[in-house]
Amino acid sequence: MGAIYLVRHGQASFNKRDYDQLSPQGIEQSELLGLALKARIGAPDRVICGAMKRHRQTAHYSLARMGLGNAWDTDERWNEYDHEELIVRHKPLYANRAIMLADLARTLKPREAFQAMFEEALDRWVGGDFDHEYREPWSAFRGRIHAALDDIVASGRSTTTLVYTSGGAISAVVQRLWTLPEGEWRKLNRVIANATVTKVVFGSRGTFLSTFNEHSHFEGEQQHLLTYR
Repeated sequence: MGAIYLVRHGQASFNKRDYDQLSPQGIEQSELLGLALKARIGAPDRVICGAMKRHRQTAHYSLARMGLGNAWDTDERWNEYDHEELIVRHKPLYANRAIMLADLARTLKPREAFQAMFEEALDRWVGGDFDHEYREPWSAFRGRIHAALDDIVASGRSTTTLVYTSGGAISAVVQRLWTLPEGEWRKLNRVIANATVTKVVFGSRGTFLSTFNEHSHFEGEQQHLLTYR
């Protein structure tokens, strides 16, 4: 039986102009993740990495702690959806970043306000009524994630595969394997913590979700490293 370990990237740079890079805490999370993976699986047969900077950086720091080099196959199908486009389609004025930040600041709880606004943007995207407005509609995003997963299962080239990706992609896999309604995807996406592991197993009887959002490496003395955004 094969195993696929889907790894969400470490904490990115929220509220920075370049979101797509790890924060200092994200680097620390990735290194601790690497130690946990080394103890758990040793050396994987194959490593796949999305093409985003935060994917590559998470892979770099965690693989280094596993005693492995930067040897991975890049697969853009594991990239996250374009969250900036989703926001702008929902709130066109937010194409101006300064306007968005000012609006959020006026709430006095900018993180909570951003989360509420962003979940509305996600619902709009997943709903399907405005597919023509998006470069990549939800159905296309979901389809490429499913195809990427199917290719790993069908390849038969490895028994243990690490995949560095994002929360939205992992949620799309879980939604499929648990046959959940479309609206449940956002609920999954919201609870996936940074630098966590979701395990998928496959064999002659099919493909199944084994574990979801594992983060025991961020418990106890390391609980201060647990983040969701």
